[in-house]
Amino acid sequence: MALACALAFAAPTGTAIALEDLDFAVDAPSPEKEETVKAALRAASNLRTAENEGRTDAQDLLAAALADYSALTLALYSEGYYGGVVSILIDGQEASQIPLLKVPQTINRVEIRVKSGPKFEFDRARIDPLAGGTDLPEDFAKGRTARSTVITEAADAAISGWRDKGYAKAHIEQDRAVADHARGKLSVDIDIDRGPLVSFGDLIITKPSSVRNNALRRIAGFPTGERFSPAEVETVLARLRRTRAFSSVTLTEADTVDPDGSMDMKLAVTDQKSRRIGFGAEYSTQDGAALSAFWLHRNFYGGAERLRFDVSIKNISTVSSGMDYSVSGRFDVPAIYGADTHGFTLIALEHLDEPTFETDRAEVRFGFTRPLNEYLSIESGIGFVWSHTNDDLGEREFTLVTLPTTITWDKRNNSLNPRQGHYVALQLTPYAGLNGSQSGGRLYADARGYFGYGDGDPTVLATRLQLGSVVGSDIEGTPPEYLFHSGGGGTVRGQPYQSLNVDLGNGDETGGRSFAALSVELRQDLTENLGVVAFADAGYVGEGSQFDNNGEWHSGAGLGVRYQTGLGPIRFDVAGPTGGETSDGVQFYIGIGQAF
Repeated sequence: MALACALAFAAPTGTAIALEDLDFAVDAPSPEKEETVKAALRAASNLRTAENEGRTDAQDLLAAALADYSALTLALYSEGYYGGVVSILIDGQEASQIPLLKVPQTINRVEIRVKSGPKFEFDRARIDPLAGGTDLPEDFAKGRTARSTVITEAADAAISGWRDKGYAKAHIEQDRAVADHARGKLSVDIDIDRGPLVSFGDLIITKPSSVRNNALRRIAGFPTGERFSPAEVETVLARLRRTRAFSSVTLTEADTVDPDGSMDMKLAVTDQKSRRIGFGAEYSTQDGAALSAFWLHRNFYGGAERLRFDVSIKNISTVSSGMDYSVSGRFDVPAIYGADTHGFTLIALEHLDEPTFETDRAEVRFGFTRPLNEYLSIESGIGFVWSHTNDDLGEREFTLVTLPTTITWDKRNNSLNPRQGHYVALQLTPYAGLNGSQSGGRLYADARGYFGYGDGDPTVLATRLQLGSVVGSDIEGTPPEYLFHSGGGGTVRGQPYQSLNVDLGNGDETGGRSFAALSVELRQDLTENLGVVAFADAGYVGEGSQFDNNGEWHSGAGLGVRYQTGLGPIRFDVAGPTGGETSDGVQFYIGIGQAF
């Protein structure tokens, strides 16, 4: 049976005339297999690619047609067809018979006619020897469809198995594939030469970098003398990339192994631009505008150190409070204690003019960051905090020694616009009071999940749960910036900024020692760049450290629009209150990036 699919090419500029038709005709054992084969052929076709890219010049089309003989044959192999016949007719003439010096001026019609022949099965599927624990593809077995891709996957698995055991130069010594066309059977025999057991030799830096060579070696933590392991190679690459000082990092094995069994590896890095600046902006009707900027140096002393200054102004023209402004500087030094531990120093000055308090605050912190695995990381340190506060409880000063620790588990597929995965951050901040300040601890957790549906995840269900608690110190003895509030873009949209607090009576309010917030968004793409969102938020604030239902809830819901850019989606949300007594008006929010 022949199945044809006509596709039209757009006319190119110049003298070339548009290709009118590109026809696929596939003859396969059954209609179902015909559809599968046709899809594989269309995906592999160079002519189809030329059509998609608008390359319809006669010479380009002939070159694509000649390349399609092998491309389409390999596509048949990938589906288990080893007796196929491929014919490509250009205006009725076989493409392979057209003299290269007599290319026609125009091409009007191309016909791709394929006879798949019978589907082959494995009669024998052998790879030997295999390293212990090697898992071959399930389909690489007698009686299964003999797809060439399965053979490749099996060979790759066998090589990887030996490399994981330290045999870096394992390779295919000999391979044989015999097709029995009468029976539709394929016999495959692959012999593996595992080579010698290899240890890591020297790290050879092959390309100049503005980062000093001794710093590159310290950061890489190259395991000279240890048994070769692909996982260790990836670890070295990850350490260097984690500095964000390089646009590319490659680690290449030497061609030969030294007589002592060691193998050198060649490191090449390409530097990022050393300096960078950035800006951000958001706006909401209740929170007002927020502006932020940063300046970054990626290689301050030639050791991939990062120096970053941040400045922000928030609550500009807000209706419920004054402006907040802050400036901070952070200096990060990679591999300060071992290759995986980075040190940092942070200095921050901040003025907060919030609905329930006004604070001037200074902090100095020393700490470290360390990845625990691919997705899990920790940041911890010791800090000194001084703040002067004026609120409904009076004018007070706080002097604290803090031990802030953040553990982050990030498995999002994209941090700017996640469609799959999850993100969990747990912040623990014990603090010891000095000069009469109380001691205690602040706990805060932020958990987010993303569930994409459909081809390319055009529909995303996004959820967020925030929990917080202050223990040890009472409300009067806790710095107001450590207490919790709800309302606004970061918690409950549709409710005014920090509008849910603890009522102390006589018109006095303050933040609470317990907090919860829940957000749900349904995100739907309409086009490649445009999408819509429906969302609902709820928040809780309580006076005590525990969630004892003595606090208050409020909620909001709304609709939004997202426009995708290279910097992330531009966000516009409109929301109103759905529960609680903190608002009765509509709010709107504008920013860059998803709400969470």
